[in-house]
Amino acid sequence: MFNCTMRVVLGLLLVLLGLCGSAAQQDGFTKVGEIGEFPETAARDTADESIEDTTKQTRHDIWAELRALKDTVSDVRVELYLLQRDNADLQTRLSSGERELLVSKFRVDLLEKENADLQTRLSSSESELLVSKFRIDQVEKENAVQETRLNATEIQTSGLKGKITDLQTRLSSSESELLVSKSRIDQLEKENADLQTRLSSSQSELLVSESRIDQLEKENAAQDTRLNATDIQTSGLKGEITDLQTKLSKSEEAIRASESRIDALEKQNPEKPKVAFYTALTDAGQVGPYNADVTLKYSKVFTNIGNAYSPSTGFFTAPVKGVYSFQFTAASYSKGYMGVLVFKNNQRIMYYEKSNDGRFVDYLTNSVVLELIAGDEVHLVLPPNHHLFESGNNHNTFSGALLFPL
Repeated sequence: MFNCTMRVVLGLLLVLLGLCGSAAQQDGFTKVGEIGEFPETAARDTADESIEDTTKQTRHDIWAELRALKDTVSDVRVELYLLQRDNADLQTRLSSGERELLVSKFRVDLLEKENADLQTRLSSSESELLVSKFRIDQVEKENAVQETRLNATEIQTSGLKGKITDLQTRLSSSESELLVSKSRIDQLEKENADLQTRLSSSQSELLVSESRIDQLEKENAAQDTRLNATDIQTSGLKGEITDLQTKLSKSEEAIRASESRIDALEKQNPEKPKVAFYTALTDAGQVGPYNADVTLKYSKVFTNIGNAYSPSTGFFTAPVKGVYSFQFTAASYSKGYMGVLVFKNNQRIMYYEKSNDGRFVDYLTNSVVLELIAGDEVHLVLPPNHHLFESGNNHNTFSGALLFPL
Protein backbone atom coordinates (compact mmCIF):
# COMPACT_ATOMS: atom_id res chain seq x y z
CA MET A 1 0.00 0.00 0.00
CA PHE A 2 2.87 2.39 0.82
CA ASN A 3 4.59 1.67 -2.52
CA CYS A 4 1.35 2.33 -4.42
CA THR A 5 0.91 5.67 -2.65
CA MET A 6 4.47 6.66 -3.48
CA ARG A 7 3.90 5.87 -7.13
CA VAL A 8 0.81 8.14 -7.15
CA VAL A 9 2.73 11.01 -5.54
CA LEU A 10 5.63 10.68 -7.93
CA GLY A 11 3.25 10.65 -10.91
CA LEU A 12 1.56 13.84 -9.70
CA LEU A 13 4.94 15.54 -9.22
CA LEU A 14 5.97 14.58 -12.77
CA VAL A 15 2.71 16.02 -14.17
CA LEU A 16 3.28 19.22 -12.19
CA LEU A 17 6.83 19.58 -13.52
CA GLY A 18 5.62 18.97 -17.08
CA LEU A 19 3.00 21.68 -16.79
CA CYS A 20 5.52 24.13 -15.37
CA GLY A 21 7.83 23.42 -18.30
CA SER A 22 5.07 24.00 -20.82
CA ALA A 23 4.21 27.36 -19.27
CA ALA A 24 7.82 28.47 -19.36
CA GLN A 25 8.20 27.57 -23.01
CA GLN A 26 5.05 29.47 -23.93
CA ASP A 27 6.28 32.56 -22.04
CA GLY A 28 9.56 32.43 -23.94
CA PHE A 29 7.90 32.12 -27.26
CA THR A 30 5.71 35.08 -26.47
CA LYS A 31 8.67 37.17 -25.47
CA VAL A 32 10.54 36.20 -28.59
CA GLY A 33 7.55 37.05 -30.63
CA GLU A 34 7.29 40.46 -29.00
CA ILE A 35 10.91 41.24 -29.69
CA GLY A 36 10.79 40.16 -33.30
CA GLU A 37 7.52 41.83 -34.24
CA PHE A 38 7.44 44.55 -36.97
CA PRO A 39 4.98 47.43 -36.89
CA GLU A 40 4.72 47.50 -40.61
CA THR A 41 3.07 44.05 -40.90
CA ALA A 42 -0.53 44.52 -39.72
CA ALA A 43 -1.65 41.04 -40.61
CA ARG A 44 1.02 39.50 -38.38
CA ASP A 45 0.02 41.80 -35.46
CA THR A 46 -3.49 40.51 -35.68
CA ALA A 47 -2.21 36.95 -35.55
CA ASP A 48 0.07 37.80 -32.62
CA GLU A 49 -2.79 39.29 -30.64
CA SER A 50 -4.80 36.17 -31.21
CA ILE A 51 -1.91 34.04 -30.06
CA GLU A 52 -1.39 36.28 -27.02
CA ASP A 53 -5.00 35.96 -26.03
CA THR A 54 -4.80 32.23 -26.39
CA THR A 55 -1.60 32.19 -24.33
CA LYS A 56 -3.14 34.27 -21.55
CA GLN A 57 -6.12 31.98 -21.44
CA THR A 58 -3.85 28.94 -21.36
CA ARG A 59 -1.68 30.49 -18.64
CA HIS A 60 -4.72 31.24 -16.54
CA ASP A 61 -5.84 27.59 -16.83
CA ILE A 62 -2.36 26.31 -16.00
CA TRP A 63 -2.13 28.40 -12.84
CA ALA A 64 -5.55 27.17 -11.79
CA GLU A 65 -4.42 23.61 -12.41
CA LEU A 66 -1.21 24.32 -10.48
CA ARG A 67 -3.18 25.60 -7.50
CA ALA A 68 -5.39 22.53 -7.68
CA LEU A 69 -2.31 20.33 -7.93
CA LYS A 70 -0.80 22.17 -4.93
CA ASP A 71 -3.88 21.45 -2.90
CA THR A 72 -3.80 17.85 -4.08
CA VAL A 73 -0.11 17.62 -3.10
CA SER A 74 -0.97 18.92 0.41
CA ASP A 75 -3.69 16.34 0.72
CA VAL A 76 -1.32 13.71 -0.58
CA ARG A 77 1.32 14.76 1.98
CA VAL A 78 -1.22 14.45 4.79
CA GLU A 79 -2.32 11.09 3.48
CA LEU A 80 1.35 10.14 3.06
CA TYR A 81 2.00 11.05 6.76
CA LEU A 82 -1.00 9.00 7.83
CA LEU A 83 0.12 6.14 5.61
CA GLN A 84 3.66 6.33 7.10
CA ARG A 85 2.21 6.24 10.62
CA ASP A 86 -0.02 3.30 9.68
CA ASN A 87 3.00 1.66 8.08
CA ALA A 88 4.98 2.11 11.35
CA ASP A 89 2.11 0.55 13.31
CA LEU A 90 1.95 -2.26 10.80
CA GLN A 91 5.69 -2.81 11.11
CA THR A 92 5.39 -2.85 14.95
CA ARG A 93 2.52 -5.31 14.78
CA LEU A 94 4.44 -7.33 12.22
CA SER A 95 7.43 -7.48 14.60
CA SER A 96 5.13 -8.51 17.47
CA GLY A 97 3.47 -11.10 15.22
CA GLU A 98 6.90 -12.42 14.22
CA ARG A 99 7.87 -12.72 17.91
CA GLU A 100 4.61 -14.48 18.69
CA LEU A 101 5.22 -16.74 15.70
CA LEU A 102 8.65 -17.60 17.08
CA VAL A 103 7.14 -18.29 20.52
CA SER A 104 4.44 -20.41 18.90
CA LYS A 105 7.06 -22.36 16.96
CA PHE A 106 9.00 -22.87 20.21
CA ARG A 107 5.87 -24.05 22.01
CA VAL A 108 5.05 -26.33 19.07
CA ASP A 109 8.54 -27.84 19.38
CA LEU A 110 8.01 -28.33 23.13
CA LEU A 111 4.60 -29.86 22.54
CA GLU A 112 6.04 -32.19 19.94
CA LYS A 113 8.73 -33.27 22.42
CA GLU A 114 6.11 -33.74 25.16
CA ASN A 115 3.95 -35.68 22.73
CA ALA A 116 6.90 -37.91 21.91
CA ASP A 117 7.54 -38.43 25.65
CA LEU A 118 3.88 -39.17 26.22
CA GLN A 119 3.89 -41.69 23.39
CA THR A 120 6.97 -43.33 24.90
CA ARG A 121 5.33 -43.39 28.36
CA LEU A 122 2.11 -44.70 26.82
CA SER A 123 4.00 -47.54 25.19
CA SER A 124 5.71 -48.28 28.51
CA SER A 125 2.36 -48.13 30.34
CA GLU A 126 0.81 -50.51 27.86
CA SER A 127 3.69 -52.92 28.40
CA GLU A 128 3.30 -52.63 32.19
CA LEU A 129 -0.45 -53.13 31.80
CA LEU A 130 0.13 -56.35 29.91
CA VAL A 131 2.56 -57.50 32.61
CA SER A 132 0.03 -56.51 35.31
CA LYS A 133 -2.75 -58.44 33.58
CA PHE A 134 -0.50 -61.48 33.38
CA ARG A 135 0.38 -61.06 37.08
CA ILE A 136 -3.32 -60.68 37.98
CA ASP A 137 -4.15 -63.91 36.19
CA GLN A 138 -1.30 -65.63 38.01
CA VAL A 139 -2.38 -64.25 41.40
CA GLU A 140 -6.01 -65.22 40.75
CA LYS A 141 -4.86 -68.77 40.02
CA GLU A 142 -2.85 -68.73 43.26
CA ASN A 143 -5.90 -67.39 45.11
CA ALA A 144 -8.02 -70.18 43.63
CA VAL A 145 -5.49 -72.68 44.94
CA GLN A 146 -5.62 -70.95 48.33
CA GLU A 147 -9.43 -71.07 48.32
CA THR A 148 -9.26 -74.80 47.56
CA ARG A 149 -6.85 -75.32 50.42
CA LEU A 150 -9.04 -73.20 52.74
CA ASN A 151 -12.11 -75.25 51.78
CA ALA A 152 -10.17 -78.42 52.54
CA THR A 153 -9.20 -76.94 55.91
CA GLU A 154 -12.85 -76.08 56.67
CA ILE A 155 -13.84 -79.71 55.86
CA GLN A 156 -11.14 -80.97 58.27
CA THR A 157 -12.36 -78.66 61.05
CA SER A 158 -16.12 -79.23 60.53
CA GLY A 159 -16.16 -82.02 63.13
CA LEU A 160 -14.52 -79.76 65.78
CA LYS A 161 -16.91 -76.77 65.64
CA GLY A 162 -17.86 -76.99 69.31
CA LYS A 163 -14.26 -77.18 70.51
CA ILE A 164 -12.42 -74.97 67.97
CA THR A 165 -14.77 -71.91 67.66
CA ASP A 166 -11.91 -69.44 67.57
CA LEU A 167 -10.28 -71.28 64.64
CA GLN A 168 -13.52 -71.15 62.59
CA THR A 169 -13.85 -67.38 63.24
CA ARG A 170 -10.33 -66.75 62.03
CA LEU A 171 -10.88 -68.86 58.89
CA SER A 172 -14.10 -66.92 58.10
CA SER A 173 -12.13 -63.70 58.48
CA SER A 174 -9.51 -65.08 56.09
CA GLU A 175 -12.19 -65.87 53.48
CA SER A 176 -13.65 -62.35 53.78
CA GLU A 177 -10.22 -60.79 53.35
CA LEU A 178 -9.58 -63.04 50.33
CA LEU A 179 -12.78 -61.82 48.61
CA VAL A 180 -11.85 -58.19 49.26
CA SER A 181 -8.31 -58.73 47.95
CA LYS A 182 -9.61 -59.55 44.43
CA SER A 183 -10.51 -55.89 43.92
CA ARG A 184 -7.25 -54.55 45.35
CA ILE A 185 -4.45 -55.30 42.85
CA ASP A 186 -1.68 -53.54 44.79
CA GLN A 187 -2.28 -55.65 47.92
CA LEU A 188 -2.83 -59.06 46.30
CA GLU A 189 0.72 -60.31 46.87
CA LYS A 190 0.82 -59.14 50.51
CA GLU A 191 -2.62 -60.59 51.29
CA ASN A 192 -1.67 -63.82 49.51
CA ALA A 193 1.43 -64.16 51.73
CA ASP A 194 -0.72 -63.33 54.77
CA LEU A 195 -3.24 -66.01 53.82
CA GLN A 196 -0.46 -68.57 53.43
CA THR A 197 0.93 -67.66 56.84
CA ARG A 198 -2.50 -67.77 58.47
CA LEU A 199 -3.28 -71.06 56.76
CA SER A 200 -0.09 -72.57 58.16
CA SER A 201 -1.02 -71.13 61.56
CA SER A 202 -4.52 -72.61 61.24
CA GLN A 203 -3.09 -76.01 60.45
CA SER A 204 -0.73 -75.70 63.40
CA GLU A 205 -3.64 -74.67 65.63
CA LEU A 206 -5.63 -77.60 64.32
CA LEU A 207 -2.85 -79.95 65.38
CA VAL A 208 -2.65 -78.17 68.75
CA SER A 209 -6.44 -78.43 69.10
CA GLU A 210 -6.37 -82.16 68.42
CA SER A 211 -3.63 -82.54 71.01
CA ARG A 212 -5.70 -80.40 73.42
CA ILE A 213 -8.72 -82.63 72.83
CA ASP A 214 -6.70 -85.68 73.74
CA GLN A 215 -5.50 -83.91 76.86
CA LEU A 216 -9.06 -82.87 77.77
CA GLU A 217 -10.24 -86.43 77.36
CA LYS A 218 -7.55 -87.54 79.75
CA GLU A 219 -8.54 -84.77 82.17
CA ASN A 220 -12.20 -85.77 81.87
CA ALA A 221 -11.25 -89.34 82.80
CA ALA A 222 -9.36 -87.97 85.79
CA GLN A 223 -12.35 -85.78 86.72
CA ASP A 224 -14.65 -88.81 86.52
CA THR A 225 -12.39 -90.52 89.01
CA ARG A 226 -12.47 -87.46 91.26
CA LEU A 227 -16.26 -87.21 90.86
CA ASN A 228 -16.66 -90.74 92.09
CA ALA A 229 -14.52 -89.85 95.09
CA THR A 230 -16.65 -86.70 95.57
CA ASP A 231 -19.82 -88.79 95.55
CA ILE A 232 -18.32 -90.86 98.33
CA GLN A 233 -17.49 -87.69 100.26
CA THR A 234 -21.01 -86.35 99.61
CA SER A 235 -22.50 -89.41 101.21
CA GLY A 236 -20.41 -88.67 104.28
CA LEU A 237 -21.42 -85.00 104.23
CA LYS A 238 -25.08 -85.94 104.13
CA GLY A 239 -24.63 -87.71 107.43
CA GLU A 240 -22.89 -84.61 108.82
CA ILE A 241 -25.75 -82.41 107.56
CA THR A 242 -28.22 -84.62 109.37
CA ASP A 243 -26.21 -84.17 112.55
CA LEU A 244 -26.09 -80.40 111.98
CA GLN A 245 -29.82 -80.24 111.45
CA THR A 246 -30.29 -82.03 114.74
CA LYS A 247 -27.97 -79.54 116.44
CA LEU A 248 -29.82 -76.63 114.75
CA SER A 249 -33.13 -77.88 116.13
CA LYS A 250 -31.62 -77.99 119.58
CA SER A 251 -30.25 -74.43 119.13
CA GLU A 252 -33.65 -73.14 118.04
CA GLU A 253 -35.21 -74.66 121.11
CA ALA A 254 -32.55 -72.93 123.23
CA ILE A 255 -33.27 -69.59 121.49
CA ARG A 256 -36.97 -69.94 122.10
CA ALA A 257 -36.21 -70.64 125.74
CA SER A 258 -34.01 -67.53 125.89
CA GLU A 259 -36.74 -65.39 124.35
CA SER A 260 -39.18 -66.68 126.93
CA ARG A 261 -36.75 -65.71 129.68
CA ILE A 262 -36.25 -62.24 128.10
CA ASP A 263 -40.00 -61.70 128.01
CA ALA A 264 -40.19 -62.77 131.62
CA LEU A 265 -37.40 -60.37 132.57
CA GLU A 266 -39.04 -57.50 130.69
CA LYS A 267 -42.25 -58.17 132.58
CA GLN A 268 -40.29 -58.19 135.81
CA ASN A 269 -38.70 -54.79 134.92
CA PRO A 270 -41.57 -52.60 133.69
CA GLU A 271 -39.71 -49.38 134.68
CA LYS A 272 -37.25 -49.60 131.72
CA PRO A 273 -37.45 -46.25 129.85
CA LYS A 274 -38.67 -46.21 126.27
CA VAL A 275 -37.14 -43.52 124.01
CA ALA A 276 -37.48 -43.19 120.23
CA PHE A 277 -38.10 -40.36 117.75
CA TYR A 278 -38.37 -39.79 114.01
CA THR A 279 -38.56 -36.31 112.40
CA ALA A 280 -38.34 -34.53 109.05
CA LEU A 281 -36.80 -31.14 108.37
CA THR A 282 -39.32 -28.80 106.71
CA ASP A 283 -41.54 -28.10 103.69
CA ALA A 284 -39.79 -24.80 102.85
CA GLY A 285 -37.71 -26.05 99.90
CA GLN A 286 -34.15 -24.70 99.73
CA VAL A 287 -32.29 -24.45 103.07
CA GLY A 288 -29.04 -22.46 103.01
CA PRO A 289 -26.34 -21.74 102.21
CA TYR A 290 -25.40 -19.55 105.20
CA ASN A 291 -22.23 -17.80 106.26
CA ALA A 292 -22.05 -19.57 109.65
CA ASP A 293 -23.12 -22.79 111.38
CA VAL A 294 -26.92 -23.07 111.67
CA THR A 295 -28.70 -25.59 113.93
CA LEU A 296 -31.16 -27.67 111.94
CA LYS A 297 -34.61 -27.73 113.51
CA TYR A 298 -36.54 -30.77 112.32
CA SER A 299 -40.04 -29.36 112.78
CA LYS A 300 -42.07 -32.28 111.34
CA VAL A 301 -42.31 -34.82 114.19
CA PHE A 302 -43.74 -38.23 113.36
CA THR A 303 -42.56 -40.21 116.39
CA ASN A 304 -41.40 -38.84 119.77
CA ILE A 305 -41.75 -41.56 122.38
CA GLY A 306 -40.49 -40.20 125.68
CA ASN A 307 -40.62 -36.59 124.36
CA ALA A 308 -36.83 -36.40 124.35
CA TYR A 309 -36.68 -34.44 121.08
CA SER A 310 -37.66 -30.73 120.94
CA PRO A 311 -38.82 -29.52 117.48
CA SER A 312 -38.53 -25.87 118.60
CA THR A 313 -34.78 -26.16 119.29
CA GLY A 314 -33.77 -29.19 117.21
CA PHE A 315 -32.06 -30.77 120.26
CA PHE A 316 -32.42 -34.34 121.58
CA THR A 317 -31.92 -34.57 125.36
CA ALA A 318 -31.08 -37.95 126.86
CA PRO A 319 -33.59 -38.77 129.68
CA VAL A 320 -31.43 -41.55 131.23
CA LYS A 321 -27.91 -42.85 131.02
CA GLY A 322 -27.58 -45.40 128.24
CA VAL A 323 -26.47 -46.24 124.73
CA TYR A 324 -28.36 -44.41 121.97
CA SER A 325 -28.46 -44.87 118.20
CA PHE A 326 -28.98 -41.90 115.84
CA GLN A 327 -29.54 -41.83 112.09
CA PHE A 328 -29.81 -38.93 109.64
CA THR A 329 -30.46 -38.49 105.90
CA ALA A 330 -29.68 -35.29 103.98
CA ALA A 331 -30.69 -34.37 100.42
CA SER A 332 -29.88 -31.59 97.96
CA TYR A 333 -30.94 -30.63 94.44
CA SER A 334 -28.82 -27.53 93.80
CA LYS A 335 -25.27 -27.56 92.48
CA GLY A 336 -22.66 -27.32 95.24
CA TYR A 337 -21.93 -28.94 98.60
CA MET A 338 -24.41 -30.41 101.04
CA GLY A 339 -23.41 -31.64 104.47
CA VAL A 340 -24.33 -32.22 108.13
CA LEU A 341 -22.41 -31.84 111.40
CA VAL A 342 -23.35 -34.06 114.38
CA PHE A 343 -22.78 -32.51 117.81
CA LYS A 344 -22.88 -34.08 121.28
CA ASN A 345 -23.30 -31.08 123.55
CA ASN A 346 -20.54 -28.80 122.13
CA GLN A 347 -18.40 -31.67 120.84
CA ARG A 348 -18.28 -32.35 117.11
CA ILE A 349 -18.89 -36.06 116.62
CA MET A 350 -19.13 -36.30 112.79
CA TYR A 351 -18.79 -34.17 109.68
CA TYR A 352 -20.32 -35.65 106.52
CA GLU A 353 -20.54 -33.81 103.16
CA LYS A 354 -21.03 -34.48 99.47
CA SER A 355 -20.85 -32.53 96.20
CA ASN A 356 -23.89 -32.35 93.89
CA ASP A 357 -23.68 -31.50 90.17
CA GLY A 358 -27.20 -30.01 90.15
CA ARG A 359 -28.81 -32.49 87.76
CA PHE A 360 -30.65 -34.75 90.22
CA VAL A 361 -31.58 -34.96 93.89
CA ASP A 362 -28.61 -36.47 95.71
CA TYR A 363 -28.57 -38.06 99.18
CA LEU A 364 -26.19 -38.86 102.00
CA THR A 365 -27.03 -41.08 104.99
CA ASN A 366 -25.11 -42.08 108.12
CA SER A 367 -25.60 -43.13 111.74
CA VAL A 368 -23.83 -42.96 115.07
CA VAL A 369 -24.08 -44.87 118.38
CA LEU A 370 -23.34 -42.74 121.43
CA GLU A 371 -23.11 -43.37 125.14
CA LEU A 372 -25.00 -40.55 126.86
CA ILE A 373 -25.75 -39.61 130.45
CA ALA A 374 -28.96 -37.96 131.51
CA GLY A 375 -29.03 -34.38 130.21
CA ASP A 376 -26.60 -34.83 127.29
CA GLU A 377 -27.80 -33.18 124.07
CA VAL A 378 -27.44 -34.23 120.45
CA HIS A 379 -28.25 -31.96 117.48
CA LEU A 380 -27.42 -31.52 113.78
CA VAL A 381 -25.83 -28.43 112.23
CA LEU A 382 -25.70 -27.14 108.61
CA PRO A 383 -22.07 -26.00 107.91
CA PRO A 384 -21.31 -22.64 106.24
CA ASN A 385 -21.68 -22.50 102.45
CA HIS A 386 -23.63 -25.79 102.43
CA HIS A 387 -27.27 -26.29 101.51
CA LEU A 388 -30.12 -28.80 101.70
CA PHE A 389 -33.37 -29.19 99.79
CA GLU A 390 -36.75 -30.34 101.03
CA SER A 391 -39.83 -30.53 98.79
CA GLY A 392 -42.28 -31.91 101.35
CA ASN A 393 -41.37 -35.54 100.52
CA ASN A 394 -39.32 -35.83 103.74
CA HIS A 395 -35.91 -36.22 102.08
CA ASN A 396 -34.10 -34.83 105.17
CA THR A 397 -34.78 -36.85 108.35
CA PHE A 398 -33.33 -37.19 111.88
CA SER A 399 -34.17 -40.14 114.13
CA GLY A 400 -32.87 -41.95 117.20
CA ALA A 401 -33.69 -44.45 119.92
CA LEU A 402 -32.40 -45.79 123.26
CA LEU A 403 -30.76 -49.17 122.70
CA PHE A 404 -30.40 -50.02 126.38
CA PRO A 405 -29.94 -48.15 129.65
CA LEU A 406 -26.76 -48.32 131.71
